[in-house]
Amino acid sequence: MSVTELRPRTPAETALVDLAASTGTDEDARRAAIEALRREGLPHRRIEAWHYTDLRALMGRRLGKDESLVQAIADKGVPGGDTVLSPFISGSTIVDLGQPLAATLPTGVKIAETEDLADWRSAPNHLDRPIDTIRVVNAAFGARASDISIADGAELAAPIELRGDVGRQAHSYVRVGVGAGAKATVVERVEGGGSPAPSTGIAELAVGDGAEVLWIVDQEKDAGAAHLGQLNVSVGVDATFRLFLLNAGGGLVRYEVHTVTAGEGSDVQIRGVNLLEHDQHVDVTTTLNHTYANTTATETFRNVVTGGHGVFQGMIKVSQGAQKTDAKMACNTLLLSDEGDFSAKPELEIFADDVQCGHGATAGEINADHLFYLMSRGIPEPQARALLIKAFVAEVVEELEDEVAGAALMDRIDAWLDRSH
Repeated sequence: MSVTELRPRTPAETALVDLAASTGTDEDARRAAIEALRREGLPHRRIEAWHYTDLRALMGRRLGKDESLVQAIADKGVPGGDTVLSPFISGSTIVDLGQPLAATLPTGVKIAETEDLADWRSAPNHLDRPIDTIRVVNAAFGARASDISIADGAELAAPIELRGDVGRQAHSYVRVGVGAGAKATVVERVEGGGSPAPSTGIAELAVGDGAEVLWIVDQEKDAGAAHLGQLNVSVGVDATFRLFLLNAGGGLVRYEVHTVTAGEGSDVQIRGVNLLEHDQHVDVTTTLNHTYANTTATETFRNVVTGGHGVFQGMIKVSQGAQKTDAKMACNTLLLSDEGDFSAKPELEIFADDVQCGHGATAGEINADHLFYLMSRGIPEPQARALLIKAFVAEVVEELEDEVAGAALMDRIDAWLDRSH
């Protein structure tokens, strides 16, 4: 008989496990996730996938700032009141995940609630621990899957907007299937109303052959909030998947994106903007997995840092049979203060010999010549700096080639710039 000695748990880990154990129903699948979380704890910097985001230490420091935060978690979070969000894009169909459906669905769209929990026993990024951290926390809190299906050939005139439980701790799990030849826009809203309790969100998306999907993530959690999110995407033959990820809030945020090409001709386009200030910690980790020949991918992130710490980890993986792959990745950062920093880790893992792949990362301050040019034409320095920052991030927004979605994103970015400058 052998006995495995567990590493002592920190107060933050213990509070998280205890809160999960006191939440929801007591079925075997959820108990297994809770025990796995209790056994493995939170990841630390010696775990490769979490090297720049020591979740155990970060969660402990965040909860340790004020004893009332730990108590608030023990009390299952702090309701944020009757917060009502306006639609991200006017006319969107609002879907409150895990709640009885109140919206009238567009033709060709169906939603079903299930009892399924996220499978945490394997990690999509293949760099995590024996368990997937985000998924095991999500399952431990009992987030049941909501299944959304979009019929073959359907073309949705307005976006579908997915929301968790606004104003308190929220854990959601959604599986979206888009039929062959369909066209749809999905908006994932991640906002909170003052609760210090961590939230999680798992999304799985299957893009059918010849389909086109635009997925927008609007993450604007409160400054003291923590959120762990994960989006896993399979892209079919001659299908197009476009993602825009906006991080404009949250005290401790980790968002993962993992895409897999499921047929020749698939195209993945990822764009993102991370806006950091004060003592935020925001981590975006992505993997682009090319498993078929003749597939393409582009990924560009723009980061504006006035404080806190930002992280970008991006991996392009090309399988042996994925010849003619064309994939590129870029991470560009504006460092506007000595109080902030950004860590970038782009990587290539290629097992095919006929590919075009590349990656790059830059970091620097506002171009002094550009600033001087604007100021020499009578624009005061604060406004000139704001114009240059806006131009820096607007470039990737414009690449969406969607005027309505682009305008909504720029409204969010403008609001952040107004608050921060």
